[in-house]
Amino acid sequence: MSNDKYIHSDVEDRIYSYWEKNGLFKPKENSKKFSIVIPPPNVTGSLHMGHALNNSIQDLLVRYHRMNNYETLWQPGTDHAGIATQALVEKKLSAEKIDKNEIGREKFIEKVWEWKEQYGDIIINQLKKLGCSCDWSRNAFTMDENLSKSVIKVFVDLYNKGLIYKDKKLVNWDTVLKTAISDLEVDQREVNSKIYYIKYPIDGTDEFITIATTRPETMLGDTAIAVNPKDDRFKSYVGKTVTIPIVGRKIKIIEDDYADPEQGTGALKITPAHDFNDYDVGQRNNLEIINIFTEAGKINDNAPKEYIGLDRFEARKRILKELKDKEFFDKEENIKNKVPYGDRSNSIIEPFLTEQWFADAGKLSVKAKEVVNSKKTNFFPENWSKTYFQWMNNIEPWCISRQLWWGHQIPAWYGPDNKIFVAYNEDEAKQLANKHYGKGVELNRDPDVLDTWFSSGLWPFATLGWPDDKKFVEKFYPTSVLVTGFDIIFFWVARMIMFGTEFLNKEPFKDIYVHALVRDEKGQKMSKSKGNVIDPLDLIEKYSADALRFTLLSMASPGTDVKLSEDRVKGYRNFLNKLWNANNFLITNECDFKNIDQIPELKVNINKWIYSELAETTNKIVKNLEDYRFDEAAKNAYQFTWHSYCDWYLELSKTILFSDDEDAKEEVRRVSTYVFKQILVLLHPFIPFVTEEIWLKNKFDNKGNDYLMQKNWISVKSIKDSHTDQVENIINIISELRSFKNELNVRPGSFIDISIDNINKDQKQFISSNEIILKKLGRINNILSDDLDKPAATMVVSGDLFKIYFDKDVDLKLIKENLTSKQERLEQEMHKISQRLENKSFVDRAPKEIVEQEKTNYNNLKNDVDKISITIKGI
Repeated sequence: MSNDKYIHSDVEDRIYSYWEKNGLFKPKENSKKFSIVIPPPNVTGSLHMGHALNNSIQDLLVRYHRMNNYETLWQPGTDHAGIATQALVEKKLSAEKIDKNEIGREKFIEKVWEWKEQYGDIIINQLKKLGCSCDWSRNAFTMDENLSKSVIKVFVDLYNKGLIYKDKKLVNWDTVLKTAISDLEVDQREVNSKIYYIKYPIDGTDEFITIATTRPETMLGDTAIAVNPKDDRFKSYVGKTVTIPIVGRKIKIIEDDYADPEQGTGALKITPAHDFNDYDVGQRNNLEIINIFTEAGKINDNAPKEYIGLDRFEARKRILKELKDKEFFDKEENIKNKVPYGDRSNSIIEPFLTEQWFADAGKLSVKAKEVVNSKKTNFFPENWSKTYFQWMNNIEPWCISRQLWWGHQIPAWYGPDNKIFVAYNEDEAKQLANKHYGKGVELNRDPDVLDTWFSSGLWPFATLGWPDDKKFVEKFYPTSVLVTGFDIIFFWVARMIMFGTEFLNKEPFKDIYVHALVRDEKGQKMSKSKGNVIDPLDLIEKYSADALRFTLLSMASPGTDVKLSEDRVKGYRNFLNKLWNANNFLITNECDFKNIDQIPELKVNINKWIYSELAETTNKIVKNLEDYRFDEAAKNAYQFTWHSYCDWYLELSKTILFSDDEDAKEEVRRVSTYVFKQILVLLHPFIPFVTEEIWLKNKFDNKGNDYLMQKNWISVKSIKDSHTDQVENIINIISELRSFKNELNVRPGSFIDISIDNINKDQKQFISSNEIILKKLGRINNILSDDLDKPAATMVVSGDLFKIYFDKDVDLKLIKENLTSKQERLEQEMHKISQRLENKSFVDRAPKEIVEQEKTNYNNLKNDVDKISITIKGI
């Protein structure tokens, strides 16, 4: 390995190809099992930073368990993403001047499959770029034959149990795509808007009751005015009727708690067909439900004839004009409010009354709540279980049908009188129909498809072969852990738990690790409109997949969003180079990479120390990974590799490698190589490419074809004793000397003399035994027992008073003045923080974390002031 620098572009694709060709991602038979199912990215998707974080965490866990003798399965796959894929293919066909309605459903679905064959693996190949070690031979797709079979089975079984039914209810309706959509596909945007005040004449009087609305066109479907029972302003109006302006229909003034006296005028127009809250009011008060929109968002036949066929926003303009002309318009105000947009069509979503298929989520949630309550499934961080229960305890029926062509078509057929026959296929549906009608009846299949979340809810067991092939289900279900973002706890995680407990009577995963968002370096959410999106593929190309992975893992703190900057990734690329250079150092010093499976007998102190540090670090990382503290695991691996091994051990080893003690030199060569080998093992789950490249080049296994990713994780015991303490003392003295020079603003490379006051016998012996190392690394000319006639400053190291003598060109008087100024600045800052902390109002009202941070800042400043104070006294 002659390269001075690590060139990731020469390595990553080649190494990944080795792993894949040699089938290293497949599970190897073992009694211990570990399994993860990948959150399936949309088949239309491209790798974004959330994917990069999520999959870096999964790959770390998978590689770690694989190296710990677990039979390990990482089940990959993609989601058919009904709405997204259909919209994309429709757009493509439209550019080719092809209308989907002209070519028909069957031909259109063929076109989607063609698109999938051509582009569907883009996201898979991008995950490979990141280093994901999934078993790609099992790559699944939610529209695959087996997954489709599992979807049909679940639908039919739930229907037969009465847990799936058809009903007419209010749903989120996309007027462009002409389908119901889930809450997840609704983007609530804050916009500049207007609120309009409209006067409704009270029948039999000259009075009006004024309401406020942002959607005046919906007044065409009003069926009541609601006021709060506690609002005395309207007591005399309750029970009276009003006439809806323009429409002329009479509606009642009713009492309902939903009306808020503090909002608008306190009186609410109620349109049950076009507002979710109004729908609930309508249900409580048995109100008529009048739908005024077509599926395309135009005004339908339930409105006055002059408005029929108008687009909803054109109708709004004309209604406002007519209200003004007829003096029913009171006023308008500018406001900011949240408006629901479809995330695919970018059109405003309408609450729309339509007949849809629903799953009884309330009944399905009972077992799903129990497994989390009983700790069979655990959230990390634990507070996400509260979010889970908040939703589960208030769960609504789940609308599972979509008015699309691409997806799992609902297995329901209708007879001539619209009687429903749900079956596994058309033949079975006909058999059911024959029993009811007699033979020869024509059946029509329901054209709707299932919500994408329905099929992805079966992902943990359907991908393992259920219902037909139980081998992998029995081996790997329940899976070990799910790694997911918090935004899909309701839409995906909860539904997987519902289906898993319903059909396999077991939770789908034992642990759920919920990671945070990746934001930009200022903490802002990444978005195209802000222009702050960081493309992970760009960072991989510039700095390597390893550098990006290590950056994300080192910042994956529970409950804290990742603030990502390119400089951080660049910094961790330097870590890869540090590892590479350490390997080059070993080669230069003729270290033998073969036959080093066992640690040699340890006689040299620095060897005992580094072995002890290795043991301690290994145990810390194991504990960190068990606790899902990936940030701490990365920090401990980094600190040990960069500081303990590279900065200290290799530097300390030079004093032996450049000596005449052949036995000590040989021991250092063997130990430095053994520890480096274990470093590669420790780091491999974090940074797999560079570690594998070094491993294979060095032929650690004697053959050069035994891959690092198949090696076993190490188990070492700490051997801390007085010898390792000596090394700690050496490091402490040299660190303090370097820090002291930095404090005084003296060149780090300058040489010094030192004398030690009142040195005891043990310390004298220690200095004598380690004089060569102390002088070399501490840049010390002489270690004296008498004072010198030179500029000097005093410092305390481990309780001993050291006098440091500098060259005559060091101006200690000026240094003292500068330090005094710095001390005063720090004391002023301490005083400001102290005043804030003594202010009861601040302490009571500020967020707890802010108060704690202020206390930490104060203590840090105090430590700095105390340190400077000792330095000043010593000058």
